Amino acid sequence: MSANLFDIEQKRVCNRFGAAFSPPPDDSMLGISLNVKSSIIPINGLRHPPALQTNGWYIWGGEIFPDDDGFSALHYSHIATWNPMIVKFLSLPPGWRFLTDGAYEDVWFDEALLDIA
Repeated sequence: MSANLFDIEQKRVCNRFGAAFSPPPDDSMLGISLNVKSSIIPINGLRHPPALQTNGWYIWGGEIFPDDDGFSALHYSHIATWNPMIVKFLSLPPGWRFLTDGAYEDVWFDEALLDIA
């Protein structure tokens, strides 16, 4: 899928949930659990405010949030090769979360994600 089609899908998701369209820079980094490449579902994502070269996204597969060693750094521009079904959620702004298994999806705002002192 081309970048323009990703933008269209991302804008649809943001509009559907009343969220601002906030795409991460292509050269920014996100935290991702290696199990996102496998067939482990559901896929979870949460977005903190960006810091330094990160865009704030942390993405993992399964029911349990990984410990600090459970995330690897990945350029945002490479996420579609890992798991294309989650790309549509990644322009949600900081403070937003998602959960999906491909057929089911839940998206919500979590104000606590904005306070990461």
